[in-house]
Amino acid sequence: MPTVLMTAPYMIPFLDRFQPVFEKYGIDLIVPNVQERMEEHDLLKYAGQFDGAICGDDRYTARVLEACSPRLKVISKWGTGVDSIDASACSRLNITLARTPNAFTTPVADTVLGYMLAFARRGPWMDKAMKIGKWDKTPGKSLSECTLGIIGVGNIGKAVTRRARAFGMKVLGTDIIDIDHVFVSESGIHMTDLNSLLSDSDFVSVNCDLNPTSYHLINTETLAKMKSTSILINTARGPIVEEKALVAALSSGQVGGAALDVFEFEPLPKDSPLLKMDNVMLAPHNSNSSPTAWERIHWNTIRNLLDGLGIQYLYTDFTDNTE
Repeated sequence: MPTVLMTAPYMIPFLDRFQPVFEKYGIDLIVPNVQERMEEHDLLKYAGQFDGAICGDDRYTARVLEACSPRLKVISKWGTGVDSIDASACSRLNITLARTPNAFTTPVADTVLGYMLAFARRGPWMDKAMKIGKWDKTPGKSLSECTLGIIGVGNIGKAVTRRARAFGMKVLGTDIIDIDHVFVSESGIHMTDLNSLLSDSDFVSVNCDLNPTSYHLINTETLAKMKSTSILINTARGPIVEEKALVAALSSGQVGGAALDVFEFEPLPKDSPLLKMDNVMLAPHNSNSSPTAWERIHWNTIRNLLDGLGIQYLYTDFTDNTE
């Protein structure tokens, strides 16, 4: 009977719903108390005790994976991003690493558009002023007057492009891989280099994966290339943006503002200068929020786990939940 370490914080509150499936396929669960994620030292406490894992953004480092091997056969990631898991170590140790591609494209793309509308139309700031008795007609602008730069034109970047184009925006894109020419032609996005994108955009949306080429991609040097009125939006991964450099750029007026759903350290420390900045919108890593998307990912994550454990399952156990 296989044992599975369940640490996905979005699934744990609803385990009663999934328990019958785990019981049907003879799976025992270990369910620790998880807040945001399990760090390396947390996972090491369970090393050698489980055959499979369902995880969130837990830190499955090479040290953890080696300690869990050879018993650990599969890690089923809840969601898309696997930057917190050492994929090369998984491959070396014959541990299957599974995920749900394209998991949150729609809600994340909607979030980016929401941030741009908020900054362009100044809604949150006028609301705040009105509630303290001010009747100030704050200048705004139309999105059709603005240029959007998208760093990372994958599934989410493409979805953001389509939405922005519907609002009449000019869209620039940059990526380390070639983007399908059909999408470029149909969408009207203009692919360019990072420096040109930063200098020409009114909004810059970070939508790339976190990897060695993107770590601190937004730093003092790259922020200096942005317009003083530009807004940086990050709904991807916190470490893509060097937070200290961003705080300095926001404080000095080097950039006009920022909308951040992700941070270098999560939860965001309570002494972070970002919390006191009026030109910043913050959210608690929640741009993936969508009950419909969550439901599909819950069941796909379980199915990926069963595949990795070599357990044959009935497709009908999942069709009602994933279609």
